[in-house]
Amino acid sequence: MATKKSAGKAPEAPTGMSASALIDGRIAELNDWRGEMLAHIRRLIHEADPEIKEEWKWRGVPVWSHGGVVCTGETYKQVVKLTFAKGASLHDPAKLFNSSLEGNVRRAIDIRKGDTVNEDALKALVRKAVENNLSKLPTKK
Repeated sequence: MATKKSAGKAPEAPTGMSASALIDGRIAELNDWRGEMLAHIRRLIHEADPEIKEEWKWRGVPVWSHGGVVCTGETYKQVVKLTFAKGASLHDPAKLFNSSLEGNVRRAIDIRKGDTVNEDALKALVRKAVENNLSKLPTKK
């Protein structure tokens, strides 16, 4: 189980700063393996869906959305946690989900120092999450 965030209290979004700039700042302030991993995950998310939108929510959580929240990227002392908002409805043949498995909606991937990420499987999960989000949007007549 993850412990409290080690980067201190998450800042409020300063007026005029983009979510992307705030995420850049979070990566830089971590200055360790967690920042490197968050940057790597971020790149994979953008490769999976070039139209994904970056957001900064809940007093300092990086969020990636397309048709709704796809996933969040939180950093804790021991893990980088990717929480998929509707992960319970996603097929995960590579078994990336290893946290929050008991819930009915969310699923998470806890990445620890030294872990490698199955890049193709993560990109597939992101694409599937986007597809699920877009399928739930009302259609225009």
